[in-house]
Amino acid sequence: MQRLPNPITRNEYRALRAEPARWRGAAAAIAAAHGVTADPLRPLGGSNLVAALGEGDVLKLFPPFLRFQWEAERRALALVHGRVGVATPALRYEGEHDGWTYLIMSRLAGASLDDVWPSLDEADRCDLLAQIGALIAEVQRVPPGPLVDLEPSWADRLRVQRAACVARHRERGLPAALLDDLDAYLDRTAAALPTGAPPVLLTGEYTPENLLVARDHDHWRIVGLIDFGDATTGPSEYDLLGPGTFLAAGDPLRLRALLEGRGYAPHELTPRLRDRLMALLLLHRHSDLSVQVRIEGWRARARTLDELATLVWPL
Repeated sequence: MQRLPNPITRNEYRALRAEPARWRGAAAAIAAAHGVTADPLRPLGGSNLVAALGEGDVLKLFPPFLRFQWEAERRALALVHGRVGVATPALRYEGEHDGWTYLIMSRLAGASLDDVWPSLDEADRCDLLAQIGALIAEVQRVPPGPLVDLEPSWADRLRVQRAACVARHRERGLPAALLDDLDAYLDRTAAALPTGAPPVLLTGEYTPENLLVARDHDHWRIVGLIDFGDATTGPSEYDLLGPGTFLAAGDPLRLRALLEGRGYAPHELTPRLRDRLMALLLLHRHSDLSVQVRIEGWRARARTLDELATLVWPL
């Protein structure tokens, strides 16, 4: 029987993920142990080892150093399934194999928004962003339950992210002028960061590859939401960062559609909200502006982080 390596380093894991033949046998054995049809077994993308099993299920394998993602996803799936207006995976089985944790869940219908987005006109894009905003609000109304108990807390996470922020952005190639401005900007906008509100359920993953859409006559609809490995709790604005950067991409009409769909009134779309969103984007544990900022020529157009915030969040 094919075994999964344990222990495994992150570099070894990246190599393993790139060669599905090396873990296909283990995936098939896990499916067989639960009586799940694995033929055909088709590897899928993602940061974990993910494979479609037969025609109806998906297996997600978590290496030992990502066990916390398994814990977050299993809790979040149980919370949201059947409680929001779009489909979310039904958790069928969970377990451990060679020290790797796994989930077997239902596979959802729909096309990836990442595939569909380039062909859409602006009216469809704004409409879908309004739907995403409304979906975020709907998910955040679900009581976060056991997710609240996951460590670290929001306050601890923010403190760690602030301490590592300059080093992270230096490593990821933030332009020198913006890097020099980073500490002062975060100090200046600290008062805008959300504090005191009860934590809500955050998926961290309202990015186009994790949203499924379908065409209904002349109308595109969000029909599915997947990937809860980064689920946590914290301030509601945190989940606006993905769609706000990857999809709104500095367009004021798209951004307004997202925020009004989320429930913001026009008088709430203020410079203070812009400061809050920009500070959260810079502090995000996966923050990489070279990937997230989808605005042509932004490096030449923004000499300060205030100027960049105005480009990214044109409120």
